[in-house]
Amino acid sequence: MSDPQPWTPPVPQQTRPPAVPMFNLPPVIVAFAAILTGIHVLRQFVSQDVDFEIILQFAFWPLRYSDAPLAAELPQGGADVWSFASYAFLHGGWEHLIFNLAWMVAFGSAIAQRFGAFSFTVFFAVTAAGGALLHLALHPGQDIPVIGASAAVSGLTSGALMFVFQRGGPLGGGHRSNPASYLVPSMTLAELLSNARVRMFFLMWMGLNLVFGLWAGPVFGGDIAWEAHVGGFVTGLIAFPLMDPVRRRA
Repeated sequence: MSDPQPWTPPVPQQTRPPAVPMFNLPPVIVAFAAILTGIHVLRQFVSQDVDFEIILQFAFWPLRYSDAPLAAELPQGGADVWSFASYAFLHGGWEHLIFNLAWMVAFGSAIAQRFGAFSFTVFFAVTAAGGALLHLALHPGQDIPVIGASAAVSGLTSGALMFVFQRGGPLGGGHRSNPASYLVPSMTLAELLSNARVRMFFLMWMGLNLVFGLWAGPVFGGDIAWEAHVGGFVTGLIAFPLMDPVRRRA
């Protein structure tokens, strides 16, 4: 009979840690980026007449809602309704599109993590419409179309500010890879205004809008409708508490 051998614990097999994706974006953000980019690419390949028809149908024209004779030349029917949101899917150039995509990835991702795909889409449309309404109020009868996702992206930004700097939020001490950091209770408007980081960010955002409004027209393929940006931003502050799925703690 052989001598008993001393027992040794098994050596654990070395396993490779799971790979961390370079871009861990919510699927709805990827889908929106693909749609916005696909529409812009498509417009590069159609004729100028077809592209102009797209602008007539889907851009936001303040002229459409006036009694001016030229308003009758614009498509009516559904266009006077859907253009409050559809204009956000058209862009004046690649620089305009890329800037909006970068801003949407940065702040829209936080809203997407908190809201989910359907509510994110509704929020995007509502803030786009808010931007169009303010632009219409300040420029009634204007015959220059408004295009671009900037108003909606501004709304996504203001909505994200309601919670990202909150304690435990993705920019408030929580970890951006932790889903729980996107579910912290949101701030009230008073808390938002008293938060130093939010105030600093807001000043930076207003400064960027001022710079782009004054000098970025040639870069982005046309004048910047900063009024629509402000309208989208304010609409985001109003709509976020109404749509927020996370109940505030008493």
